[in-house]
Amino acid sequence: MSTFDHEAFWSARYRDAGDDYLFGTAPNRFMASQAKHFAAGMTVLSVADGEGRNAVWLAEQGCRVTATEISPVALAKAAKLARVRHVDVEFVEADILNWTWPVAAYDAVVGIFIQFATPAERPRQLAGMKGAVKPGGLLFLQGYTPKQLDYRTGGPSAVENLYTPELLREMFGDWEIVLLREHEDVIEEGSAHVGRSALIDLVARRPTGK
Repeated sequence: MSTFDHEAFWSARYRDAGDDYLFGTAPNRFMASQAKHFAAGMTVLSVADGEGRNAVWLAEQGCRVTATEISPVALAKAAKLARVRHVDVEFVEADILNWTWPVAAYDAVVGIFIQFATPAERPRQLAGMKGAVKPGGLLFLQGYTPKQLDYRTGGPSAVENLYTPELLREMFGDWEIVLLREHEDVIEEGSAHVGRSALIDLVARRPTGK
């Protein structure tokens, strides 16, 4: 079990940003590119959602959105963003490494840049995410590959926290992989994610019989 205090770390970062949004208020580009998968009325869980940019965008697509976040500072800013954008989101303060995950409860589960889990913690985190998806539903991930350590434009500094195609194929070997793409792009997400980045995108579907 990690002794690192994720709540204190992230709350300090979000607090230091003041009224600004650390990762901006626009949705993640990969998330927005998957708009065809998000229909009005769908139930969606956005994991470790931060200051709300992705949850609010999903709600704007007509989805019924639940968003978890460990930092109460980020949750307050997320709630403010939802009010400003006139959407409803259920925000839940939760440490997803120590959370009782809903089971088969959502049409889609989203995890954007959630690579704070160590290799020992990651299987538990991903098992919770996978278990929360309804049979036939989708899971979306975007993260950094090890090459990101050359760019240092965001993400963790520990190479073991980063994703490779082989790792994700193994983690989702019992699911249908709809999209798995490793690529580089220049991103501008607030002040925290700026510059050339080594990215990996995953869309996976839970089998209907599982």
